[in-house]
Amino acid sequence: MLALGKAAVSMSAAATQILGDEVEGLALTRYGHIGTVSLPPSVEVIEAGHPVPDQNGERAAARIFDLAKGLTENDRCIVLISGGGSALCALPGHGVTLADKRALAKRLLASGASVREINCVRKHLSACKGGRLALAAAPSIVETYCISDVAGDDPAHIASGPTVPDTTSQSDAMAILHKYKVAASDAVYAALNDPRNALPAKDHPAFVAGNVSVVARSRDALDAAARFVANRGYKPIVLGGDIEGEAREVGLAHAGRALELSKSSQRYALISGGECTVTLQDRAGRGGPNLEYLLALALALRGAPGVSALAADTDGIDGNSEAAGAFIDCSTLARAQDIGLDLRQMLERNASYSAFAELGDLLITGPTLTNVNDLRVILIDGEIT
Repeated sequence: MLALGKAAVSMSAAATQILGDEVEGLALTRYGHIGTVSLPPSVEVIEAGHPVPDQNGERAAARIFDLAKGLTENDRCIVLISGGGSALCALPGHGVTLADKRALAKRLLASGASVREINCVRKHLSACKGGRLALAAAPSIVETYCISDVAGDDPAHIASGPTVPDTTSQSDAMAILHKYKVAASDAVYAALNDPRNALPAKDHPAFVAGNVSVVARSRDALDAAARFVANRGYKPIVLGGDIEGEAREVGLAHAGRALELSKSSQRYALISGGECTVTLQDRAGRGGPNLEYLLALALALRGAPGVSALAADTDGIDGNSEAAGAFIDCSTLARAQDIGLDLRQMLERNASYSAFAELGDLLITGPTLTNVNDLRVILIDGEIT
């Protein structure tokens, strides 16, 4: 059993309950994402860096590949994938080092590129992503179970699809660097032109017998939220779990929708998921897509009465902060003014975390040991309870 991602330990615990204690393998997760879950001694647990890879991730990835390469046609390989696995499983491809990958990861994360675009680049600089783990585990029977944190729930995009074939090319990865004007080392450019780093073909024999299942996704969280608010007298409007784009622009659009609905006497709940992006204007900025979404939302709502909102990442961590997200309501702007906070200026400086910390409106859950992307709820003519 090989598990990668922020939900690696909780997924491994569930799997061992089904498979029994005879299972052996490794679970690779983010620092602090073990929780109180206990696994049998035969399952090794390693914590590593995310979203910027580190040496623990490199060593763990090498260990995972050693385990996979030792399998035979008589073995069964259960691969458990969840969001975060792409950065955690940090085994560099031909011609690049971990230092190259770390430097590039920081620039990509600040560029405004989508997670899918970032992972495209990662795949072509990795020895484990884009189906390469399935090749290493051949000729064993590989079964992959995914918790999706990506729009569209395509397994090829969850943790960069280590057991799933990919159709992007090295030139696609290069185009993403050019699109966002991301500077990279000479080694990175050379690696993206090295045929040894080309991804395996989708008809490779290693993929033929494999089975891939998505066992949880954003829609599950949205449906649960819809049931929750409906039981409390709100009419849920689910906008979908695949919303992407610049966080502040999505917040502005959702504010317009909420203001329009507020003209009715009906109580509504606008519910959405997906994963927005933040283009850093200030490299010292702290926060994440949900905090920036809420800050833009609050400014656009202008203290509209009866409108409140929550936005949070379901893994318990929004961007580079320890907060899952935050809350706003009709008093947010007035309270900020009372304590001398210029929220518009803080939005421009990507200082959303500081804004909500000063207001006392952060949502801090700690690691949830799962990850089905972001959850945003706007209540109209009511309060979050």
